[in-house]
Amino acid sequence: MGPTSQDVDGTQATAQLLAAILDLAGDLDTPSLLERFVAASTALTGARYGAINIVDDEGASQTFVQSGVDDATVAALGHAPHAWGVLGSIPDVGVLRLEDLTQHPAFRGLPPGHPPMGSFLGAAVRVRGARYGTLYLSEKPGGFDAADEQVVLSLAAAAAVAVQNAQLYERERRRREWVSAGQEITTMLLEGTDPEDVLDRIAGAARTIGGADVAVLALPSPDLGLLVEFVDGAAPGALLGIDVSADVRVHTAFDTGEGMLVGALCDADGVEPALRTYGPALVAPLHASGQGVGVLLLLRARGAVPFTDDDLALAQSFAGQAALAFVLAEAQRLRGQAVLSDERTRIARDLHDLAIQQLFAAGMQIEGVRRDHVPEGPVAQVLEEAVGHVDAGIRQIRVIVRTLDDPGATVPLVQRVRSEVELARTSLGFTPALRVDVDGRVVPLGAPDPVDERLIDDLVAPGRANNVVAVVREGLSNVARHARSAAVSVRLVVVSGTGGSVTVEVEDDGVGVPPSPTRASGTRNLAQRAEESGGTFSLLRPPSGRGALLRWTAPLD
Repeated sequence: MGPTSQDVDGTQATAQLLAAILDLAGDLDTPSLLERFVAASTALTGARYGAINIVDDEGASQTFVQSGVDDATVAALGHAPHAWGVLGSIPDVGVLRLEDLTQHPAFRGLPPGHPPMGSFLGAAVRVRGARYGTLYLSEKPGGFDAADEQVVLSLAAAAAVAVQNAQLYERERRRREWVSAGQEITTMLLEGTDPEDVLDRIAGAARTIGGADVAVLALPSPDLGLLVEFVDGAAPGALLGIDVSADVRVHTAFDTGEGMLVGALCDADGVEPALRTYGPALVAPLHASGQGVGVLLLLRARGAVPFTDDDLALAQSFAGQAALAFVLAEAQRLRGQAVLSDERTRIARDLHDLAIQQLFAAGMQIEGVRRDHVPEGPVAQVLEEAVGHVDAGIRQIRVIVRTLDDPGATVPLVQRVRSEVELARTSLGFTPALRVDVDGRVVPLGAPDPVDERLIDDLVAPGRANNVVAVVREGLSNVARHARSAAVSVRLVVVSGTGGSVTVEVEDDGVGVPPSPTRASGTRNLAQRAEESGGTFSLLRPPSGRGALLRWTAPLD
């Protein structure tokens, strides 16, 4: 006796089910996998409508993948259904099968414009022992039966395994991206990249890899507060510069090195008003060897999918690696300074103990020979000149020794500023213009007898002079990195007398001050130098209306 039509149909159904299961198992992209799962469920059961709904702890839909309802109707409905009413009655294990869902006691009605639905079959998709999502099927002609239940349960089990594999694959992919970004940060720091550029890269990489809408870096301020210094993402102007010191989550992360997840900043206590517009948040400290460098915050929009424990673990690992790179780079810099200082000390000691003493002895010998054995005449005059050269050499070596102890101590301020301006040519592509004024007089640069240059050194104390040089350097560096300018002018203005001051201006014709800057620390050092010197700092639009004007002023010591 040959196979019956029922046997053939059963064999075909089994083959289709196995094919669908294999199809799901081979998909490692979660969105595509969910679409395949819904399509297979509707095709194998004969349902007109199908959907999988992934909800939060309150039952609100976070991910909804459906088939059967046209795009116009979906748009008109406005939002996906929540797991309430009949949808909230689907058990964690097994299925809910109804001939007519409108007759269920928990039915709350369908929203206006929703397609009519009668027959219904629902089942949970469980991943790692917990409900991951819920499958809804509706409108099968003649209603669903026990065979459909088995199909749905088999597909749900296969989908659970496939989802778990997709999650593992996605986690490994993101882990590799985090590790690669961490290695990039380390390389940038050890190669001597400007720390501001490194911090900017940290924020950008974290936002992209972490799937955040905005990434924020809060860094310690001089008064031990925590200020938002870098923002990557939409509308950075609203967040840049805000003080988050009072936020217990941020401060705890900075102090202890332990990160945390926040379900929704908009509902949390003690949150800065500018941060209340966001929903899920991830707080990861940049912490290494007990030292806090800063705090990384990843923010998502209200109603977005919350960050997971895996997200936190990966972000914390990245932030810790970045912090360690900063610590190592600083240690490397300090070691280099220590080696350089030791070498300068050794050279200075050798010059003082050996060269000066030898020259002094040689001078004494020449002077003794001239005085005791050489009568007045040409030879005596030559010997006297030799003694003079020896004395001059001793004086020059002593100057060199002082210079080794403090490289800028014997170099005039104007010469140091000119050196910074000339060095900027490499990064700018042209040499900036330099003007120096003293009490309203323009100082002629490079004059044979630089009286005004020496006057500036008399007016500007060494400590203040070091600040002036640093401001010129940082101002030109900022122009080179951000302004995209074709011309730059540097002005040094010194005013003596009561209330005397020194002013540095760096003016460019570039893109100007951005309306929504993404970081504040590019000028933070300049503002800090002004504050420590009792002066002022401002970044203005120049009278020409083009570019930017940096002005730094401090009183004379």
